[in-house]
Amino acid sequence: MIDNLINQLDRICKNAEEEISSAASLVQLSELHTKFLGRKGLVAQLMSEMRNLSQEEKPKLGQKANIVKNDISKILVKKEDELQANEDAEKIQSDKIDVSLPGTQQKAGGIHPLTQTINEIIDIFVQLGFTVEEGKEIEDEWHTFDALNIPKSHPARDVQDTFFVKSSPEIDVSENQTVLRTHTSPVQIRVMQNSVPPLKFIAPGRVYRNETIDASHYSMFHQVEGLYVNENVTFAELKGTLLAWAHAYYGPDVDLRFRPSYFPFTEPSAEVDVTCTMCGGKGCSVCKQTGWVEILGAGMVHPNVFKSVGYDPEKITGFAFGMGPERIAMLKHRINDIRLLYENDTRFLKQFV
Repeated sequence: MIDNLINQLDRICKNAEEEISSAASLVQLSELHTKFLGRKGLVAQLMSEMRNLSQEEKPKLGQKANIVKNDISKILVKKEDELQANEDAEKIQSDKIDVSLPGTQQKAGGIHPLTQTINEIIDIFVQLGFTVEEGKEIEDEWHTFDALNIPKSHPARDVQDTFFVKSSPEIDVSENQTVLRTHTSPVQIRVMQNSVPPLKFIAPGRVYRNETIDASHYSMFHQVEGLYVNENVTFAELKGTLLAWAHAYYGPDVDLRFRPSYFPFTEPSAEVDVTCTMCGGKGCSVCKQTGWVEILGAGMVHPNVFKSVGYDPEKITGFAFGMGPERIAMLKHRINDIRLLYENDTRFLKQFV
C-alpha cells in the first residue's frame, strides 16, 4: 500500500507542475495552490490514508509528502514571480504617459466683471489721492436721509422705494427706523462725524432699493461715492477730478458734460455725462443719437449736511459725487441687461476671464 501512495504523490506533483506552468493569472495560480496544497487539497487528502499504514511505513509517506509539498511550492513561487512580472509590465505600459499629447486644459476662474469695474474705479481714485472707506449696509434713517438734507416728505423715504428693517420694538416705533441703505452716503456722514477736514475718500459698496427688477434696474446694486472736504474747495476742482478719472478709465479722447440738476445733499448739483464710447460721440442707439451717456451725479456739499455733522459751512466747503459701477460696466462691455451681472451664468462670465 505504501508504494501505491508514493506513486500517487508523484502523479500529484507531475500534474501540479503541468497545471501551474499553464496558469494565466495570479488568481488562477491561487486556485491551484488551494487545489494541491490547501487544507482539503490533493496532498492533504492522500495523507489521510496514513492511518491505515504500519508504524514503519508512516515515516516514509510523511517524508515523501514533504518532498512533494516543497517541490510544488517552489513551482508555485517561480510561476508567481513570472505572472507578477508580466502584470507589472502591462501596468507600466497601460499607465505610460505620452508626453507628446496636449495637456488637459483646466478651467480657470476669474474676477467677476462687476468686481473688475469696481476695482478699476477704486485704483484710479487712489492714484488721485483718495482713501477708501466702508460702512454698514444696515443703517438708520438719520444717517441715510436726515443728515443728508433729505426731508421726511421726500419720495425716497417711502416704503415703495426703501427697504425698512424690522429690528426691535424700541427702534421700530421711533422716528429713526432701521433701513437697508439706499446709497453709500451714510459712510460720508459717519466719517465726517468722527474726523476733521481735510477729508478725501471714496465709499464703494452695495446699496438696496425697492425697485422692480428689469433689464436696467435691480433691487441690489453698487455705488462708488466720493467726498472731498477742505477749505475753499471749488466746483472747478470737482470737474477736474472727474475729468481725470474719465480719462484714466475711458481714455484721453472722452469728454464730460455737466448738466444742472437737483440733489438734496448738494448745491449746486449736476448730472454728468461722458462721451458715448459706443460711437465716439457721433450718435447711436445707446446714447439716443446725442453722443453722450449719463454716468454719475455730483455737486458741492450742501451747507445743511455740514451742519448735521458739526462743521461750519462758512469755513468748510466740499464736493461729492456718486456713480453706479453696474451702469459703467454695462457701457464698457456692451451689456444690455443688468440681470446678467447677477445670474451667475458661466457662459456669460467666462467671457471676462
